[in-house]
Amino acid sequence: MSTRHSAFLFLLLSTTVGLSAGDWQTLFDGKSLNGWKSNDEKPGCFSVEDGAIKVSGGRAHLFYMGADGKACFKDFEFRAKVKTTPGSNSGLFFHTEFQPSGWPSKGYEAQVNATHKDRRKTGSLYAVADVLDQAPNTDGEWFDYEIRVEGKHITIRVNGKTCVDFTEPELPADAPPRRLSQGTFAIQGHDPNSTVFFKDIQARTLP
Repeated sequence: MSTRHSAFLFLLLSTTVGLSAGDWQTLFDGKSLNGWKSNDEKPGCFSVEDGAIKVSGGRAHLFYMGADGKACFKDFEFRAKVKTTPGSNSGLFFHTEFQPSGWPSKGYEAQVNATHKDRRKTGSLYAVADVLDQAPNTDGEWFDYEIRVEGKHITIRVNGKTCVDFTEPELPADAPPRRLSQGTFAIQGHDPNSTVFFKDIQARTLP
């Protein structure tokens, strides 16, 4: 093969790989929890109902592991449809990893809460950049939830409206693990009185 043809083939393959890296990946098939792993801190907290993940019954976390168990995202866009019920509380963790019990210590949480007593409402980057008291969503109605991480920059949107635009400051090497690095996603089961639904869950890596 000539040098010219080799260079053209390399360019073509590089371009193709670059495009495929940005394709949306479906993380939930709407029928099963394949690719997900619950820590079973509260058995039965996660189930599939009418094409959505139903979260109900107590504290537990459902981690996206992927088909090979090695799901990992660094710079990404995430989107899902979410529906809360009166008094419910949940969350979406990112840059986290499987943990057998307790609140995930690694990564950040995007809050899900319209009418729970916690003042931090949907759209909050929990305890970092909070939407206080007035939620941008309504119980009983599906809403679009989007999270974008690029470098040290985090953006959270609800129904297309930006709720958080946050840049993580430089942190010392010995800072707690709640920081940007890389990892997977987790859905939070919060308390026995909370019921929340998630569907159309997708993510894509950023170039």
